[in-house]
Amino acid sequence: MKLQIQNRVDHTLSGRSPDLADGIFVRLDAAGFFVDASANVSRLGIDLDALLVMPHVTDFVAADHQPKVARYFQQVVSAEGGEHGVRFPANTGQSNETCDVVDAPAVNIAQCEDLDWYDLTLTRLDNDAGKLAGVIGTLQIVRQPITAASAASLPKSNDASNDPFTDLADRRSFVRELTGSIAMNQNASVAILAIDGMRAIFMQYGQATADEIRWGFARFLEAMAEPHFTLAQIDDERFGVILPGRHSGEAKDWACETLRTFAGLAMADDGRKPDLSASAGVARVELSAEWTMRQAELGLVMARAAGGMQAAICRPQSTFSCGRSVERAIETIVERTAKRAS
Repeated sequence: MKLQIQNRVDHTLSGRSPDLADGIFVRLDAAGFFVDASANVSRLGIDLDALLVMPHVTDFVAADHQPKVARYFQQVVSAEGGEHGVRFPANTGQSNETCDVVDAPAVNIAQCEDLDWYDLTLTRLDNDAGKLAGVIGTLQIVRQPITAASAASLPKSNDASNDPFTDLADRRSFVRELTGSIAMNQNASVAILAIDGMRAIFMQYGQATADEIRWGFARFLEAMAEPHFTLAQIDDERFGVILPGRHSGEAKDWACETLRTFAGLAMADDGRKPDLSASAGVARVELSAEWTMRQAELGLVMARAAGGMQAAICRPQSTFSCGRSVERAIETIVERTAKRAS
């Protein structure tokens, strides 16, 4: 029996987050009442040692989610499913009439008022005779607390992804947004901004300092970007901004103003040249996400080559606006070279 329980525990915990510091291990009887739990069950306001009557698994669930949790428990004990778990807000004694949740692997909560949300995953336990002996599982906290204000900033879909350090959209999300703008033939521009000399800063001062600068620059760009701009961190030192409705000249003006503001904030008290500088490259959104970002990155290279703390637009040669002309030129050269060799 002990070996079977251990196997069930291993099965229950498999696929969960490797960091279970926020997880609560629970064991329930066949009716759903607590038999045992790990010490951190106290975060639910439960002290099992002080109770004469054990609580039911639904007792700490917000009232309007109790039927859903009860159905999930019945599915587990009857072996009719329930493999994917259930998500619910904990019962904190507060009203949650405006609270709603979408059952999905990623957090996707529309409205919540300071409630703690949990994922409950249960596994049925059978005795040696194959009869129901109880249930074991884990309670994993999702986010604590979630407010109506912070819910607006949560990912809008399972496809959304964020940089774990700065919490900005990552390169994949940025490329997806850029591809959508091109598909809809929207008038837009892209700016790529970066702190100058980040590699040297890392080598001299270490990763902690580089991370602090990166985080601070992300917050600065959030303050400078307009609400309808798309801001993302596209690698360790570069940040991308999509400016809808702006042609490249207007985008350059915004980037220059952003850099001037940054220079003013970074200026030393004695008026000396700031220790930190940044540069930007700007390009019009066209052809493809890859093409657009490459042109903006070339603009960033030009701005840095000119001394930094400025923005530059890379304007490709008209013959290079379509890659097909370059391909034809290469094909011709290869063909003629092969004829000469033969």
